[in-house]
Amino acid sequence: MAPKIIVSYDDTDNDRDALALGRALADAGATVSLAYVEHHREDDPRTSGARALLDRGAAAIGLPAAPRHVVLSGSTGDGLRALVEREQADVVVFGSDYRTPAGAVRPGTSAERLLDGGPAAIALAPAGLREQGAEIRTVGLLADDGGAAYATAHALARAVGGEVLAPPDGPVDLLVVASRPEAPSGRVAISAATAYAIETARSPVLIVRGDVAVPFGARTATPA
Repeated sequence: MAPKIIVSYDDTDNDRDALALGRALADAGATVSLAYVEHHREDDPRTSGARALLDRGAAAIGLPAAPRHVVLSGSTGDGLRALVEREQADVVVFGSDYRTPAGAVRPGTSAERLLDGGPAAIALAPAGLREQGAEIRTVGLLADDGGAAYATAHALARAVGGEVLAPPDGPVDLLVVASRPEAPSGRVAISAATAYAIETARSPVLIVRGDVAVPFGARTATPA
């Protein structure tokens, strides 16, 4: 199975950055879907607006057939966690917090919730990625221990015909980092070093779950 990726999308500029990163991961062979967590009842007229919002997002990145999920939950983080577990997703993609300076990476509240024991890898797009465009050829790696992050980075590089730089000594198109060594298997848990890597990154960042690589290259997928 190709990796299953969910883009958290609410039509804000920073979530359009997440869309751009989701599209780049689709080009690497991932199956991409879009999700919006709705805090209103299913029969509330505003819920239909959420569906239209996701339709526009999918069309904007040239994936009009991408699955869309409107999740009803009082908490965006909790709603996405439940969706990940139901869909058995490998990665959730977020834009940075809305106050983030252009080019920097800052997880928002919902991303932070899933960085603490979440059931899927987390990808974070830097602010302004939507304007620069996202194409993955060079993959930076901050873990060279043969673990899940190592396997993910090398699988992704093979899928795009790129290269892994470990450790990166200059700009990269995407930075792959590991969860801390004591993270439970299949869960994300970041160390102080990982938090610093995110804070200082100038590229998209992919934080891999403990002991579980993202299976890029498992199957060639052609985006719709």
